[in-house]
Amino acid sequence: MRIAWITRSFLDYRVPVFAALDRLVGGTLSVTFNGDYVPVSVTAKTMHCLGARAHPLYGELRLGGEDQHHLANRNLSLRFQPGLGRHIRALNPDVLVCDGFFKWTLPALVDRLRRGTPLVILYERTAHTERHAQAIRTRFRRAVIRVTDAMGCSGRLCQAYSESLGMPAERITRGHMSADTAGLQRAVAALPEGQRAETRARLGLAGRVFLYVGRIDQRKGCRALIEAWRRARFASDEATLLMVGDGPDLPALRAAAPAGVVCTGRLPYSALPEYYAAADAFVIATLEDNWSLVVPEAMACGLPVLSSIYNGCWPELVRPGENGWTFDPTDQAGFAQTLRTAQITGPRLAEMGQRSREIVADYGPEAAARSIKDACTIALARRRGNLAA
Repeated sequence: MRIAWITRSFLDYRVPVFAALDRLVGGTLSVTFNGDYVPVSVTAKTMHCLGARAHPLYGELRLGGEDQHHLANRNLSLRFQPGLGRHIRALNPDVLVCDGFFKWTLPALVDRLRRGTPLVILYERTAHTERHAQAIRTRFRRAVIRVTDAMGCSGRLCQAYSESLGMPAERITRGHMSADTAGLQRAVAALPEGQRAETRARLGLAGRVFLYVGRIDQRKGCRALIEAWRRARFASDEATLLMVGDGPDLPALRAAAPAGVVCTGRLPYSALPEYYAAADAFVIATLEDNWSLVVPEAMACGLPVLSSIYNGCWPELVRPGENGWTFDPTDQAGFAQTLRTAQITGPRLAEMGQRSREIVADYGPEAAARSIKDACTIALARRRGNLAA
């Protein structure tokens, strides 16, 4: 099965999935991406993984900007990669795999219509993240789905939204999103003895440490997190909120943060294991997220999770009472109570963190690769069935 994965952009977390999928299909996976947009370090990892079957393309034409810091669907942007259609024809794959509906999917869709190459779309969006989608977006998605052979959805909420657009359930697989859970787990285990205590002392972390990792912006609910922390009224020795990340709201957040909040700013990915190891629980107050990868990262590092119900991954990854809690970040009183409940849980947090490790073991790169391969198998079977008919 020769799979051509056409994806405009990705980060480090995708490389282990590429490697696992390539093994599953006997070394016949190719990945084509925007060499101007994907970081140089990630491009190097992909080329090390796939060799000549990694294809960075350059010179993309752009219309409209991108807004990653505010709520979804505030803008409409178009991207055109010269020569991408020609490149796809030269690859001559058995199956095309694309990420989402816009950006670089259109040339693959044209190939599907002209040459009949089976098309798989990998998708993450949910009904909540798309609640403000413009009508033109929804109409376009419904039209594309009519000629899409199979879909890989991130989870249950994504599948429900995809079915509402017209994709039959029997042509959907789930689980294509994966963090580098094994790599992070190894990195935490390799930290020197005493590193946790040293990090906590250096940063002035006291009591139960709640960790947030991500952008500091409107969409991630950071303002709601700070307000709920203020309402929780922890004593100085009871709890600390450690916030790792950068974004447009960071200056205001630092200026307004109450006692017990520590903001580090942006850190390199390689530094994160130290901070995961220093924490007792992970908290994400997002107002909308498709499948937040920091959640499985934190789980792989042995942390229980306090997750917003607007995070599309919670139905699979967060099991209230087992490995964490869920809350509505717009309900400040309820959010503050969830923080207090986690704080008084005490030593049981470590047991819940171990349960996180057990749950996330089923959502690693190997499982993601199997989900994608299964979607490709469905697409091929549908194409052959149509030809036979």
